[in-house]
Parts: sequence; structure tokens; C-alpha cells
Amino acid sequence: MSSNTPPGYGPPQDPYGQYPQGAGLPGWLAPTPPPGAQPVPGTRVLAAPVDRFLARLIDTAVLLIPFVVLAIATAGSALYYVLAGIVMVGYEGAMLLTQHGQTVGKKAMRLRVVSAAHGGRPTDNELWARAGVYGGPMVIPFVGGLISLVNCLSLLWDKPLQQCFHDKAAKTLVVKEA
Repeated sequence: MSSNTPPGYGPPQDPYGQYPQGAGLPGWLAPTPPPGAQPVPGTRVLAAPVDRFLARLIDTAVLLIPFVVLAIATAGSALYYVLAGIVMVGYEGAMLLTQHGQTVGKKAMRLRVVSAAHGGRPTDNELWARAGVYGGPMVIPFVGGLISLVNCLSLLWDKPLQQCFHDKAAKTLVVKEA
């Protein structure tokens, strides 16, 4: 890159020296800063797994009342799982669509769902696909919860983008807001 190239053009920069030539990160995404370092102003970084967990915990608390009402109304029948899955998909999809890629938990933790391709708002179809893969397994009695757990934990071994299965299906990432 020549010295007269305007800032923001040319190959993506790695301000922390962690990823040679970007090593699998989209050009719009900065590497996660090392512990104790602050993100470079104007860059986006992936959300930390603990932040994503806390956001899910908050969203679960929001959904607790509807789930209790469903459990009482269905009296332990298999219909509970179908309705719980619909509630989860509906909550996740509607919140992401209407709240600029944020659920209540993500908003509290300052996280946002973005397109992996360009870092902007994902399409409606991508957001609904994400919600469906996240909440859909709940319709399977007993096993659905285990599938959801593995889905949410999958970000721990997915490198370098830390995507859960529902992120991969929708081609999305979760980033920390500045």
C-alpha cells in the first residue's frame, strides 16, 4: 500500500498483531483486543462468550413468565414443547427484526447481531433463519433442550468467528457495541 492511499482503503489492518493478513476475519471486523487492551476506536469486535451467555440469561428471564403460563395451560402435555418453540422463535425473530439486531438481553449487554458478509443489518430472512435454528429444537421433547445447549456452546470451539450453529445458518456474527 502506497503512502498516498487514503485511510480505510487497502488490506484490513490488524492493530494487535494477532492475525497475519486477517487470518479468517472479515475485513470490517477488528481482532478481539488482548486482555486489558481497549478496542481501536471505530472498529467492531466479536462479543465475548461471557457477554453472550449473560445476554441469553437475561432473555431467558424475560421468557420465564410465558413459559410458566404455557406449562400451566398445557398441563405437561407435548403441546408445551411446540408452543415453547414457537414462543422462542417468535421472541428472537421479532426482537431482532424490530430492535436493530438486539433482544432485551443483547441490548442490556450492548451486543448486536450483524451480517458476517458486510457487518451491517442482516436480511429479514437471515434473522428468521437464525431465530428458527436457535428456538426450533425446543419442539422436540426432552432432547430439544440438549440440542439448544450444544448449539449455544458451539461458539466456544468455533474459531476465529465464535459462531453458534444458529449464527452459521444465518451467516451472522454477534459484535460488541462501542
